[in-house]
Amino acid sequence: MNKLFIPLFLLILINCNKSGNQQEIKSDLVEIISEDKATSYAADMDEPPPPPPPLQEVPVSGISAKAVNLPSNISTSQNNVIVKKIIKNGDLDIQVGDIKKAHQQVNEIVKSNNAYIQTERFNNTDIDEKHFFTIRVPHKNFDALINSFSNGIGLVLSKNIASDDVTEEYTDVSIKLANKKIYLEKYRDMLRSAKTTKDMLEIQENIRELEDEIDVAEGRLRFIDDRVNYSTLNLMLYKEKVRNSATSKIGFGSRFGDSFTEGWNSFVAFFLGIISLWPFFLLVPVVILIWKKWRNRKKKSTDNN
Repeated sequence: MNKLFIPLFLLILINCNKSGNQQEIKSDLVEIISEDKATSYAADMDEPPPPPPPLQEVPVSGISAKAVNLPSNISTSQNNVIVKKIIKNGDLDIQVGDIKKAHQQVNEIVKSNNAYIQTERFNNTDIDEKHFFTIRVPHKNFDALINSFSNGIGLVLSKNIASDDVTEEYTDVSIKLANKKIYLEKYRDMLRSAKTTKDMLEIQENIRELEDEIDVAEGRLRFIDDRVNYSTLNLMLYKEKVRNSATSKIGFGSRFGDSFTEGWNSFVAFFLGIISLWPFFLLVPVVILIWKKWRNRKKKSTDNN
């Protein structure tokens, strides 16, 4: 038994030593690993951090209005350039030798400048002939039309050209129109979500008023565009009639009758003018009677003295 016990005791001691050594080795490994981590961490702290990845540039045109919570009409209007709105009008009086020939020339000039005659009026009297035209012409051909009439028809008696800048009015109406359309869409959305009949009626009334204002604004813009795109020229052709026996188509007898009629009309007008003064004629006897009484009193007072 003693022989068996001693070898067993030795084996136990050997195993204990091995386990202790293994634990020491494991603890040493843990310390080495922790030291390596600390060293690597310190090295990482000394080195500068890596730069972040470069940001990709996004073009401004690629950003939608909804992405920045702005209305699309606002972003568009900021990029638009204000276009000048100029209305040009003119008045031109020309003396011609032949009205019919001048009329044909007017038609040719109007056609060559892509214009059209809006209104036309003719007056014929004993002393002159007048032909009036209202001509609408594209604004880019306005100056060419004026020059054609001034140089190719007759003697210019008067010329008046005016330009009216309506850019401010046009821009103001356009901005107000855009805002009203936005409010109209909001009211329509509110109408779809309205709960009571009272709310629906109030919203419908607001919608009706906005639609009327929008129609008026759009009509005003269309009117301005028409006046800007097509200028207006008021043209008058004038021919004076020469009243003499050699050239006049009116004979002596007709002129004698006209003179007699004119003289009679003047006499009647003079007679009627005198009759219109009848209240003053009634005052004349009263004034004479008062003057005679005053004169008699004065004469009596003189005789008594």
